[in-house]
Amino acid sequence: MNESSAITQVPGIKVGHATNSEALTGCTVVLCQDGAVGGIDQRGGAPGTRETDLLRPLHLVEKIHAILLSGGSAFGLDAASGVMKYLEEKNIGFDTGVARVPIVPAAVLFDLSIGDPTIRPDAKMGYEACENASSELPVEGNVGAGTGCTVGKILGSKQSMKSGIGSANTNIGAGIMLGAIVAVNAFGDVIDPKPGKIIAGARALKVGPVQLGLDGYFANTLSVMRSLVGRTALNFASRSNTVIGVVATNAKLDKSQANKVAQMAHNGLARTIQPSHTMFDGDTVFALSTGRKHVDVNIIGAYASEVMAEAVLRAVWAAKSAAGLPAACDVPQES
Repeated sequence: MNESSAITQVPGIKVGHATNSEALTGCTVVLCQDGAVGGIDQRGGAPGTRETDLLRPLHLVEKIHAILLSGGSAFGLDAASGVMKYLEEKNIGFDTGVARVPIVPAAVLFDLSIGDPTIRPDAKMGYEACENASSELPVEGNVGAGTGCTVGKILGSKQSMKSGIGSANTNIGAGIMLGAIVAVNAFGDVIDPKPGKIIAGARALKVGPVQLGLDGYFANTLSVMRSLVGRTALNFASRSNTVIGVVATNAKLDKSQANKVAQMAHNGLARTIQPSHTMFDGDTVFALSTGRKHVDVNIIGAYASEVMAEAVLRAVWAAKSAAGLPAACDVPQES
């Protein structure tokens, strides 16, 4: 993976984090202050979102000014008010004639079970994330919306592993950049698709003489799910999940195309997270277009899947252990 690769290499995109390391929660803002055409594709059964209907074709607003990714479950949507305040102070927003209204879609993930559930991202934290935003390479791992992220929860939160937030970018030629940022808080395991190995996920659990897990250190969620134990575990499975992210490009897209790119970017989640899009996840991907150069939407969508997959892997490898949960960098990986 390219170490100097991030969504902020897309012209017009800035990223800022606000982090509470003690409560293990935070939020991340993706700023597009000059306005960007936006799209969304939401999958899974447990989403938490705001201002997403306006991203659909046929709706009035054409451009948005920021996207918020936040921990805190539905409480974390409050952080978007801080993003709006920051943008309003800079006279940025949709011109209604009497006021400029910043357009800030948002998505949240559930991290209340790992840190202090009484502390969640709020308007102050959203504003702080905007103040921290820049076009520099963003910090990855246990920061922002990735602060309380975990993966692999079929055997309960205690057998899960720490994850985080990651970003990636690619130059597809002719000056067209495509980047992604994603907070990985998945029910399933994270897979490196090249060797096809689990790198973070549910850890094997021994109950008396019974070993719950077939792959050594890792339980392998897909294997557990088809067992009697796994089918029973699903009745009590953790609801503290959801992967949320953004893909951005300086290619020109209309709203229909932006929605298609967001849809295709989900292929990157499916390649690296098994299973993905479950009823326990609210997986949501936004797409942003900041440019004017026309490129075939199929090319943008195909590479959106690639950069999203890389961002997922970076999120896992950048994470550090927290709350007694190991991260991928702490455990032996199979050769």
